[in-house]
Amino acid sequence: MRTAVIAAQAPPRAEGSRPVPSAPERAEERELVFGGFRYTCRIVRQGAPQTAPLLLLGGSSQDRYSWQGHEKWLAPLCTLITVDLPGYGSSDFLPASYDIGFLGDAVQHMLTEIGVPEVNLFGGCFGEVVGLRFAQRHPRSVRRIVFGAAANRLPELYSEAVPRLTQTLERGDVEGAAEGLVRLFMSNPEAGKVRRHAAVARLLQRQFMNQTPDDIRKAVEHNIRLVTHGCYEPLPVPRVPTLVFTGEYDTLCTPDMGREFAATMPGALFTTVKEADHLVTVERREESADLIARFCTDRSVEGLPYCTEVEAPCTDHTLAQV
Repeated sequence: MRTAVIAAQAPPRAEGSRPVPSAPERAEERELVFGGFRYTCRIVRQGAPQTAPLLLLGGSSQDRYSWQGHEKWLAPLCTLITVDLPGYGSSDFLPASYDIGFLGDAVQHMLTEIGVPEVNLFGGCFGEVVGLRFAQRHPRSVRRIVFGAAANRLPELYSEAVPRLTQTLERGDVEGAAEGLVRLFMSNPEAGKVRRHAAVARLLQRQFMNQTPDDIRKAVEHNIRLVTHGCYEPLPVPRVPTLVFTGEYDTLCTPDMGREFAATMPGALFTTVKEADHLVTVERREESADLIARFCTDRSVEGLPYCTEVEAPCTDHTLAQV
């Protein structure tokens, strides 16, 4: 185990009836092994939590540090957990023969090792794929679910892009792959106003250009894993409070796809965040953090100025549940 202590952040001021938060105590890193593969999680402790620990599972290009920008809004409310699962971030390379179920089980292994019996689960983009499988296989570990930039099938745009991107990476054309990934993840500027669109596009381009050979190898294997095994299985999901959201201009996992996904989860709410696309948690960081925090502390998500009207897409309340 490797533990690193950081300075606690000052709590934000209370607003209206919002509960007064406590400052987070410390952050630590735990190096773990599952199935023979080393991986690392990051835990920001909260000694006076207002809700269950929040597990944040990000996209395939995000790592355990990608959520530090959200911590000043989320860490005062509860313990935060982020992780580089096997095959991602700084963790060990994971062959594509290991499927999404293995990653979902790795999440449960982590929670068992760090002594966390139950979490509020957030999954964004690929993190939603892993998070859903984790929730399906380990329903007793999940108290609430929030999925962002989500769908219940692999987007056609992604399926079509994977062979081209894989070939581009394999021949060492990192710049070409970076340009393709930016086009894939971000909406066309003409689709509608997206906050920080140009700045986020530059950030994404720079991030992809700075990939190491190990990052590229893992990215190629990630694509092979998704194409080989697929993302989704029609397994029961736990009957817990659930929210699905995406950016209103998301062209990868479109609002219609998110709404369709929410309709498979009885009781799930659905909304879109205004002036955002697939990278909603980057473009509207404070707003997405507020939305997650509200839902995980049982505050209303109705009538928020940055969201469209909240919907309840599921009409079939007889779907199999755990």
